[in-house]
Amino acid sequence: MTAREIVDIYISFFEKRGHKRIPNSSLVPENDPTTLFTSSGMQPLVPYLLGGKHPGGKRLVNVQNCFRAADIDEVGDNRHTTFFRMLGNWSLGDPARHASQGDAGGYFKKEQLPWFFEFLTKGLGLPAEKLYVSVFNGFNDIQKDDASFEVWREIFENAGLIPSEHIFFYGVDKNWWSRAGLPQNMPEGEPGGPDSEVFYKFDIEHNPKFGNKCDPNCQCGRFLEIGNSVFMQYVKTDGGFKELSKSNVDFGGGLERLVAVSEDKNDIFQTSLFSPIIKSIEKEAKKSYEENKEKMRIVADHLTASVFITSNKVKPDNKEQGYVLRRLLRRAFDNLDMLEASNFLSILKAIVSQYKVTDPVLEEKFEHIKNTMLEEKQFYQKALTQAKSFIHKKYPKEVLGQPIGDEIMGVKKISAEDAFVLYTTHGLSPTQIKSLGYAFNDREFANKMEAHQEISKAGADKKFAGGLADHSIKTIMGHTATHLLHQAIRDILGDKVHQEGSNITSERVRFDFNYNSALTDAEIEKVEEIVNKKIEKNLKVRFEMMPLKRAKKIGAIGLFDEKYQEDVKVYFIGDYSKEFCGGPHVDFTGELKRFKIIKQENIGRGLRRIYAHVGK
Repeated sequence: MTAREIVDIYISFFEKRGHKRIPNSSLVPENDPTTLFTSSGMQPLVPYLLGGKHPGGKRLVNVQNCFRAADIDEVGDNRHTTFFRMLGNWSLGDPARHASQGDAGGYFKKEQLPWFFEFLTKGLGLPAEKLYVSVFNGFNDIQKDDASFEVWREIFENAGLIPSEHIFFYGVDKNWWSRAGLPQNMPEGEPGGPDSEVFYKFDIEHNPKFGNKCDPNCQCGRFLEIGNSVFMQYVKTDGGFKELSKSNVDFGGGLERLVAVSEDKNDIFQTSLFSPIIKSIEKEAKKSYEENKEKMRIVADHLTASVFITSNKVKPDNKEQGYVLRRLLRRAFDNLDMLEASNFLSILKAIVSQYKVTDPVLEEKFEHIKNTMLEEKQFYQKALTQAKSFIHKKYPKEVLGQPIGDEIMGVKKISAEDAFVLYTTHGLSPTQIKSLGYAFNDREFANKMEAHQEISKAGADKKFAGGLADHSIKTIMGHTATHLLHQAIRDILGDKVHQEGSNITSERVRFDFNYNSALTDAEIEKVEEIVNKKIEKNLKVRFEMMPLKRAKKIGAIGLFDEKYQEDVKVYFIGDYSKEFCGGPHVDFTGELKRFKIIKQENIGRGLRRIYAHVGK
């Protein structure tokens, strides 16, 4: 069964049960400084899971493009990918008292678990006997999830199976979800809850190197997780955990894995989705997949992820999204070199061909994607040359040629500190550094890396403090200031100018828009003057829910998505600005105090970026 067929079946299944399909959010989140990429279907929905009203209602369904940088080093086995598409369905709010297929209210465990089982067995035709599930076993004052167990027990009994052979209990490390991880790591006010995972069992033998016994969470390859239902029902307080007044369902299922189980293939890179990409790599390398699985899996995944990231206006860089893209591309280039396949253009074409049906933008932006990657490959070759030059200037030849312990002659010993310079300054990974013929003390390098990660983690924790639903005062002020800035720029430059993106933190506002030249000093001063006058007038900020057609008719601006056909949220700032936005915002513009543009820059052909401070 193809990926497109599974998506269609899934969406149709939940639409028949009162769900509203919502659009795929951008892979690079807008107005969310806490994360680099959209890593799950629920990420754009956190404000609504925390109580906000969603324009689509209480029952939602979609397919979301996702990327997880944490999985980069896992890629190479038969199931991990960095880029994937997640099927999701949600219930926002209280379960309906009299739930039925046509009920548009919320639902909970007794509806969610049977629905997913029905989708798998009847929608995809999977054998019930191949399905296994996990349930939360409890933790301190958080009760064991007996409710989910009872639902699963009845499901398996009705399927003619023995429940105890298919239901497994696990602790918080396996069956608990919150944004902060384990319960003990959650801050006060953070919501979380137990989850229930579903696994598919392949007809292969257990590999004893992964343990004497095999269960759904074994990593031997027999079991593959294909879906997870998170039940957001608790909130952490100063006295422990208490149940939320409104519980939610957050389900996510990996499309690539569902393709694998529907085709009964335990290697997702041999499914109908990845097989054409792998074949293009085999053809380019003139080598077989069977003898080069790890390298070809890395190339297939990393180039696929890079294609999607590049299509989202990200360019290779040494920071944030650009750094991740650079890391992906260079790892792909390294493995292509080891496969003796330097030309990757045919592989890119195979990737775009596989995904263009669901993501036509890839075909539209193919030339941009191709040229970006070719430029990075040239830059990478230059970085390798510079790295070699750096080492040769620091180490005399007689030292470079000395053996290191049992190492053979010709291996060049360098300090861990210099290896770390190659890592931080030249963008070379430890594996890449060693591939150049340099050796260093791994333990010392690991210590430097750990110290570096602690600094990075401290910065990330600071960013995460606001949460995905960042309601800090400064960030709320920034959201509102962006609306004023957007309208002011249009006042000065014309209505053809529109927003291309934004990023708002508690420190500054970043706003991207289409324009062919830099703003003059006079234009910047005029924009600032307009915004500050609106702040001084202390205009009322309010919102209305309205149909998309009406929002357009009244002249509301913003990043509309045609997939929304019903109500959207439009914010009004006095009679000056009206813009489609999810919020949050201040109540009156006077709360912004002052607005100041601090920098502008060119970010590509016909695109400008403005940085500004609010409240200073």
